[in-house]
Amino acid sequence: MEQSPKTVVRARALRRAPTNAERKLWGHLRKESLGGFKFRRQAPVPPYIVDFMCFNHKLIVEVDGATHGDVHELRYDAARTAFLESRGFRVLRFWNSEIYVSVESVLDTILFALNNHKTP
Repeated sequence: MEQSPKTVVRARALRRAPTNAERKLWGHLRKESLGGFKFRRQAPVPPYIVDFMCFNHKLIVEVDGATHGDVHELRYDAARTAFLESRGFRVLRFWNSEIYVSVESVLDTILFALNNHKTP
């Protein structure tokens, strides 16, 4: 997966300025806190940068805010998800509000997906 210098710079900038929901979720994913699974945050998957990725299990977790609700963003997200899935990744999407209100449920969903991953 070749990364352009521009993508790497953008990913680093995003890591320095996470949204509140991303910060909260990262607190539960970092340092292999969730079931011993290793996650990366703001990880380049060219031409995209994904919010969180467990590379070993090909799982991507995206955190979506209010802007993702308009028709153009929904189409963009669908195309992006299709691209990532075509590369062998599974994609889970959560709204910011889900993370604020029921982070334990979000973590259970992520853990279930990780534990039920079938290796090729």
